[in-house]
Amino acid sequence: MTGRRATTRLASIDLLRTAAIVLMTLVHFVENLAGSYNIESGPFIGANRYWWMPTGFAAPLFTFLSGVSYRLWADAQAARGRDSEELSKITIRRGLFLILFGFAFNVLVWMPEDVFNWDILTLIGTAMLALDVARRTPPAVAVVACGLLVGLAPVLRAVADYRAFWAAGYYDYDFTLADVLTGYLATGYFPVFPWLALPLAGFVAAPWIYGHDADRRPREALAIGGILLAVAGVVMAVRPLVPARLITHDRLWAMFPPTTAYVLGTIGGGVVLATILHRAIDGRSGGPGWLTSIAGAMSRHSLTLYILHHVAHVWPLWLVGFVAAGDPDAFWQVATPVPTAIAWAVAFLCLAAWLAERMDRPGTPSAESLLRWLCEP
Repeated sequence: MTGRRATTRLASIDLLRTAAIVLMTLVHFVENLAGSYNIESGPFIGANRYWWMPTGFAAPLFTFLSGVSYRLWADAQAARGRDSEELSKITIRRGLFLILFGFAFNVLVWMPEDVFNWDILTLIGTAMLALDVARRTPPAVAVVACGLLVGLAPVLRAVADYRAFWAAGYYDYDFTLADVLTGYLATGYFPVFPWLALPLAGFVAAPWIYGHDADRRPREALAIGGILLAVAGVVMAVRPLVPARLITHDRLWAMFPPTTAYVLGTIGGGVVLATILHRAIDGRSGGPGWLTSIAGAMSRHSLTLYILHHVAHVWPLWLVGFVAAGDPDAFWQVATPVPTAIAWAVAFLCLAAWLAERMDRPGTPSAESLLRWLCEP
């Protein structure tokens, strides 16, 4: 994306999205290459056992920003005279593209048995469909939907027996309609309940964070974010009073499953971070520096980088395992020590920054250019 489109972007959003890409890459390389390296207590321990790893922050930030970006895009398109029906067609095409693209990604990267693992691409595709509804309804509808998505998630997990789907340390399901639908709604990696609340929250919060009232609204956005963080703290404090049958995780703050405190806290943190960064850097004179220039390119090509960072380390892992041991999973989480995995992640991020800037050139193929070609008139 170059020219006039690029100049209308907000540097704060690009920096936050790039931060999410960096965190995601670091965690995934360590998780998949070294998560159980030289450990005797069993497989699938993963990067969570390292207290210093930034696990659990990339996905909520990325999904929250998807709602923010959609709101700003939709408002800008409406201001330019595009009618609501045309915006709906573009949005629905995007959503369906991302869902189908997510299935293809699962098959090609995670192998066919994981086609219905309900990863983040299918979540964001679903979010596009929901955001189109949110755009055409009063804001209160999206707020109530967020409350229901977060509030009902523990109940649905308890009814579905969430732990049974994660007994091996990762999401495992049978190819039945019941399991597939249950995974989509409550037990997969990124199920609708509660993950859909994050893009919806970003959609609702965008006018407060980026509104035209430069003094009042940012203060209110900070207050809303602070309240959500405080509520997350209260939820953790009252955890001992929650009925045991509704508790699907031993920790107060966890990503799998996303505990109530985790969802509220990451939404609140996203609101606070976006507000502070917007006030600090957006609209400043002097032009973009090298950091915001790189962040802009990586943010514009975040979908491509999401795919490439998986291909860059998962495909070699499968290939070496198959050639060396006849089993693609032979080196899963035990391929390298953690420092080596981190070094590979840093090397990939340097390459990703270089590639992203070159993908900005007109005519360069990318996942984003394919999405625009298929979904936008």
